Amino acid sequence: MLRRLLVLALCLFPLAASAQTAPAPVSPPANPQVAIETSAGRMIVEVYLDKAPVSARNFLRYVDAKRLDGAAFYRTVKPAEKFGFVQFGVQNAPAKMFPPIKHEPTSETGIKHLDGTLSLPRLAPGSARGEFTIMVGDQPSFDADPAKPGDNLGYAAFGRVIEGGDVLLKIFDAPTSPTKTLMGSFKGEVPEAPVKILTARRMAR
Repeated sequence: MLRRLLVLALCLFPLAASAQTAPAPVSPPANPQVAIETSAGRMIVEVYLDKAPVSARNFLRYVDAKRLDGAAFYRTVKPAEKFGFVQFGVQNAPAKMFPPIKHEPTSETGIKHLDGTLSLPRLAPGSARGEFTIMVGDQPSFDADPAKPGDNLGYAAFGRVIEGGDVLLKIFDAPTSPTKTLMGSFKGEVPEAPVKILTARRMAR
């Protein structure tokens, strides 16, 4: 009997030792953060590379190529106080645009258009490039809704402002011109003095 117990103990010892030295589970890498330095102040954006990889990589591509440096917040849609969105980007400048990307609807990514969310304005699904919107207030109308008729895929959300909400509101509340347009569009939505992006850079993690 004593011999059996001794053999059993020797068999269990390696298992116990291996359990103690098992490596800790590896945490997934943190999502990238981008610091957007503007003429109105600084915003920090978390880019949801884990949930919306196509849309997030598209934004980071413009950041890494420094194609947002010098861009402007050229459109403000403000139907109510603290409710609407601002738009910025390369304004379809051919030399600054990358090819259009596949559309990632919110019904696939699970990212909702909440206050501070970044997303991609578009025409047809799959046409988005280097223009971006930031929500002010929750905007469920931009989410995909399969119950609606026609084009019901919404915008592709891919990130959110995590610092600098006061700067976002400063941009949003800046006066707009009642007469200015951009190539005949956006009358009443063009800022009198557009806020400029000085730099947009990934932050070290």
